[in-house]
Amino acid sequence: MKRWDLVISGFGTVGKQVARLLTERKERYRQRYDADVRLVAVMRSKAGCYDPEGVSSELLQAFSEENCMGDMTFTGIDFLKGSTYDVLIETGPSDLETGGAALSYMKTALAAKRHVIAVSKGALVVDYSTLSALAREHGVFLKVSGATAAALPTVDLLQYNLAGSDVTYMEGIFTGTANYVLGAMMEEGNTMETAIARAQQMGIAEPDPRFDLEGWDTASKLTIIANAAFEAKLGLSDVKREGIMTITQEQIAKWKAESLVPKLVGSLRKEGEVLKAAVELRLLESDHPFARVLGTTKAVRVETDTMGELLVVGGKSDPVAAASAALKDFEHVLQQTR
Repeated sequence: MKRWDLVISGFGTVGKQVARLLTERKERYRQRYDADVRLVAVMRSKAGCYDPEGVSSELLQAFSEENCMGDMTFTGIDFLKGSTYDVLIETGPSDLETGGAALSYMKTALAAKRHVIAVSKGALVVDYSTLSALAREHGVFLKVSGATAAALPTVDLLQYNLAGSDVTYMEGIFTGTANYVLGAMMEEGNTMETAIARAQQMGIAEPDPRFDLEGWDTASKLTIIANAAFEAKLGLSDVKREGIMTITQEQIAKWKAESLVPKLVGSLRKEGEVLKAAVELRLLESDHPFARVLGTTKAVRVETDTMGELLVVGGKSDPVAAASAALKDFEHVLQQTR
């Protein structure tokens, strides 16, 4: 039986769910992959917990509740450079300007021939090309499902399910929070402020919702998908971006009267050798498939040269779904290294 030692960097909501699911799936990994999977470390920016035999559930609980601060000298880079592990699961905050600590963690792990599974978007948006090159150079995997619409398959859909086909167009509803807010305004007559407050109470919107509602989240996901699946060299500034925060009650009433359904849609379109990306508010006819995508549900539609058109709708939009997407990537690593 092969032993797999995992590290989680960033131990917020998603990181905690990754740890929980790893514990629940331990026997699954043994039976399906003959793999002894152990979470040997969790770390925040200033402290962490480490046990080479596997961090106990009691210590994880204390660390998550900050009753146990861990080793204050145990920082990400120092640990990653001086420790043995097989997979880094990066779930820390997304820094879209510099990549933040996550970028240095991921570079360090890949250069040391460790697999990396990314949930945070910032490092992938800022420097995917370097990270991808490091993974290829050192013969390891860089997986990004958790950063690209989580439960909704995007990169996997393009790289695996449509392998060999030329995807000429891709569009989707990639941000569940924006879709929920638009639906609450259209279907329930909520104001923008009320819809946002409800989303925050449900735990699906951040205290500052602008990242999702101004189109940055969708733009970030498009950037990563473009570079990972299309081998583009797209930057976040190359994505034409529109948000929904300026929508008024008067506009909502007008769209209702005209039987139009507003959706925040991200798209990638091939024009010759150029890949163009955009995030825009679209007014759809009621029979459009995206018009029936409700709540926090997401969707993606692709057009191909040989497999025709494909539409995928569904997937949860919450921390558990993001964590599960990361562990889907881990199972792919297990499958591809047997």
